[in-house]
Amino acid sequence: MEENELSRIVIGLAIEVHTALGPGLLESAYKECLYYKIAKAGLFVEKEKAMPLIYEDVRLDCGYRIDILVERKFVLELKSCEALNDIHLAQVLTYMKLGNYKLGLLMNFNVIRLKDGLRRIVNGL
Repeated sequence: MEENELSRIVIGLAIEVHTALGPGLLESAYKECLYYKIAKAGLFVEKEKAMPLIYEDVRLDCGYRIDILVERKFVLELKSCEALNDIHLAQVLTYMKLGNYKLGLLMNFNVIRLKDGLRRIVNGL
């Protein structure tokens, strides 16, 4: 399945989670529920996926973790904050670069309508 199709499915599932829970909860609540919904949909999903840093041919575990990785190719970074900012975007771009992923989605669940808290990020590789 291509990244674009995955993103459509995941956005639909995220909207279901947001509709059920609404804004105002901790990020961890949305992460657990979305992880559950993605797995229930039959997709391969990893939560808190370790993302090592390779520096001078040495693999370093610096504690970087992707919130949710879908089908080993689609990065989801979840937030529950007042507003998304440049550092959130930089975080997703870094994960995409380190893992050589083409597509990422930054989601802020602390909004009235989830579509207002979505940011799709494409890595040109």
